[in-house]
Amino acid sequence: MKKTILVIDDFETSAFVLASTLKTKGFGVIKANSGEEAIKALNGQQIDLVISDYNMPNMNGLDFVEKLKTIEAYQRTPIFILSTETSRDVKNRAKNIGVTVWIKKPFKVHQLLGLIDRIL
Repeated sequence: MKKTILVIDDFETSAFVLASTLKTKGFGVIKANSGEEAIKALNGQQIDLVISDYNMPNMNGLDFVEKLKTIEAYQRTPIFILSTETSRDVKNRAKNIGVTVWIKKPFKVHQLLGLIDRIL
């Protein structure tokens, strides 16, 4: 069965490239440009993995994760955060709220795909 990945990034080009890459690897992809849009897009459907940017307006990636974790259906969903952020405090917060993997931008696509294969 095809796995579905939710991709959240306010930078349209990044979201498009990542979503296109995932689709060519056989994943179903749901794209959102913000955390708010992502919450609305979920609509109770099965999501196997979330890949979110950290730095986004209104609701950053970790605020999104906190909101997501309040929804029972998604409490065990693995979450990858992509970011240029290097703050230890931010990374510790990510770990404490349930982020599975923190990926530093820029990243190599083959490494991201390897992580996805291991998690899914």
